[in-house]
Amino acid sequence: MEYYLRSALIAVGLMILQTTFVPFLSVEGFLPDLLLIWIVYFAIRRGQLDATVAGFAAGLLQDLLTMQFLGLAAFSKTIAGFAAGYFYNENNTEQTLSSYRFLLIILLCSAVHNITYFGIFLQGSEGMSIPTLMEYTIVTSLYTTAIGALPMFTFARKQGFAS
Repeated sequence: MEYYLRSALIAVGLMILQTTFVPFLSVEGFLPDLLLIWIVYFAIRRGQLDATVAGFAAGLLQDLLTMQFLGLAAFSKTIAGFAAGYFYNENNTEQTLSSYRFLLIILLCSAVHNITYFGIFLQGSEGMSIPTLMEYTIVTSLYTTAIGALPMFTFARKQGFAS
């Protein structure tokens, strides 16, 4: 139970960072998604079911704080948590978190999340097209993955994999 409480506090802290500090890191209007990185980490640590629930809870929190499109972040982060859960292997958790595999999982889950999110969010807007959707997906996914390198290097150093 203590683990879940600590995880909930981390998610709230990341959400506060996401809404206050991360907008200053905007590049051409694109932002990294700290909550998605946390969901992938949670999936690798705890498994698919826990990550799916965590994705829903984090997305719902994001929806309630941003009030943009209620339920959309919850839906897309639930799907991302479910997808990230496929990479859970209790025997390789530390190796996955401290290697490039963590970044590849972030990239894949971010792409799944962003296609879902932007595919629905941009629906019906002027200028919505497949190239626009792919631009939002690719750039945001790459930016999120680049930020995800920071915890990966931290885990690698902690595990002694980095020289």
